[in-house]
Amino acid sequence: MVSPVDGRRARGDVTRRTAARKAAEIATTHGLDAITVGALATATGLSKSGILTVFATREEIQVAAVAEARRIYQATVIAPAWDNEPGERRLRALVDSWIAYLLDGVFPGGCFVAATSVEYGHRRGPVADAVRRLKREWLELLESEFAATGSADPSADAFTFDALLTAGNVRRELFGDDRELDTARRLALAVLG
Repeated sequence: MVSPVDGRRARGDVTRRTAARKAAEIATTHGLDAITVGALATATGLSKSGILTVFATREEIQVAAVAEARRIYQATVIAPAWDNEPGERRLRALVDSWIAYLLDGVFPGGCFVAATSVEYGHRRGPVADAVRRLKREWLELLESEFAATGSADPSADAFTFDALLTAGNVRRELFGDDRELDTARRLALAVLG
């Protein structure tokens, strides 16, 4: 038998996940700053009071959106590539899964990391810290994979690789052309030599 407390907790978990997912989606098209309780309630069909029961502040919603985007990024970009041998094979697989993540429309505005990095690049606070951690994790992963390839400068190679993929995302979103991702793939893989 499920106790009433467990039922409330389960409903709260569903509300939290639903709101965080929708907030992450909104962030890719309108920015994290565009997230409001009212807009989130309208977009999800959840009540404002239900959202405010699991998130005390808008900032908590924004941090939860980043955490949800991180979970999704790990599941859709990193996990599919992880069984590959570290180094070049894994980097190639990461490019493929990253492009699939965009083409599958996981987020309506493309890459969450790219969308939020610019918005929060000059800010301070918990939301900016969460965005920075997410980007830093990605860059550190790329750097470690370039180190495994024997790169003379893994940090520079990771920077270039990330910059090319990010540019491909920006150009795809701006021009509405998936071929921009083919260019990003070709140029990013050229960094491998």
